[in-house]
Formats: sequence, structure tokens, C-alpha cells
Amino acid sequence: MRILLIEDDYNLRMTLTFQLEQEGFTVDACGNGEDALYYMGSKTHDLILLDRMLPKTDGITLLKKFRDKGCQTPVIILTALGELSDKVTGLDAGADDYLVKPFEFEELLARIRSISRRPRQWEKEPSLCIRDITYSPGDNQLSGALGSCSLSKKEGMLLEVFLLNPEQVLPRDTLLSRVWGVDAEVEDGNLDNYIHFIRRRLKTVSCQVLIQTVRGVGYRLTSKDLRN
Repeated sequence: MRILLIEDDYNLRMTLTFQLEQEGFTVDACGNGEDALYYMGSKTHDLILLDRMLPKTDGITLLKKFRDKGCQTPVIILTALGELSDKVTGLDAGADDYLVKPFEFEELLARIRSISRRPRQWEKEPSLCIRDITYSPGDNQLSGALGSCSLSKKEGMLLEVFLLNPEQVLPRDTLLSRVWGVDAEVEDGNLDNYIHFIRRRLKTVSCQVLIQTVRGVGYRLTSKDLRN
């Protein structure tokens, strides 16, 4: 199960991420509404753990926007606001469950197990298409003129960022935070290595898109016929 954890408290975010990963979950974590909107828009998560009080955009507003787009991914609100009216507001906004802080991790696990047992219409992860390539996040498959190939998890996550932001210069820090996490301790050279891997994949399937280096800034996904 892939979980999106949206929590602005750094220590709690790091602790929950570690605990969930120890239980075998894959966790993407962020600490503000702006990053949360990006991750929620990817529709690649099986469950969202959402803090209600967030900087930039509060959790209730995020949840309403998410549900208004027709997204059905289960959401558990994590919050210190425990009054009945607070719970009603959260559930009416589209939350599937509501857990008041402080809570024991075992209770959170029980809530996650409970939601995972509920029958529901799972969303089909959409394929991303740019020019003559198609990437399927569900099975990490990249297809082009000469066939298809499989990508690793990190390769797929990085390529997905580029496909969602074509022709935009993406700073190195942005790419590192989107793929490895805002708080991850990762060497800067890892990004260059994975850019190299993705370039090889694009060459393997033969296509009209490439990842261009923008010196001193980052990278950009562009078309060969638009390259300066």
C-alpha cells in the first residue's frame, strides 16, 4: 500500500514515516498544502493521512478540492481538533475517518486496516502521454515507437514529475523533494544518476522527447524539435 502523509509537524512526520515503512508501507510525506496538492493530484496513493491544520492551505480545503475532482482515495484526518463539531466538519468534507492527536500508532494501524477492508471502486491510474511516449504509473511501463520497457520505482516517480510539467524548467531542489521527499537526506548526485537512467529508457523506446539540462538550475522535459 502506498500512503501519502501530509503533516506539518516535522518530528511527527518523520516518526510516522519511519513507523509506517517499518510496517511495509510505501510512504510519500510532505508538510504544507502546496506540496500536498501536487501529491494528491498524482492519484497514485491508496490512502491519505491528512493533518487538518496546515500552512498555505488547510486540510479541510485540500480535502474538499480533492473530492470535488471526483477523487475517491480514502482519507484519514489526523488532528488535535477533537470537538464533535470538528469531527462532523471533517467527515462532511469527505474524510473516511478522523483520528484525534495524540494517538497511539497501533490505533492508526487499526484504522488503516479497517479502511483497507472496505469494498470500494478503486480508481484506475491514468496513463501519462506526451508526444509519442506513454507512461503507465500502475505498472511502471514506458512505451514508445520501438516498444516498451520497465522502470524502477524511483525512475517512474521522477519521469512522472517531468510528464506532469512538460516544457517547464524544474529546479534540482524541486525534483529531489518530489521524488525523495522534502526531508530526505539524499546526495545531490543521485538525481544526476537517475536522469541518466531515464535518458537511457527514453532512448530504448525511441521517442521525440528528451530531458534537457538547464545549467545551474535543473532539468526540463522537452521535444527534440523544440530544443534550442
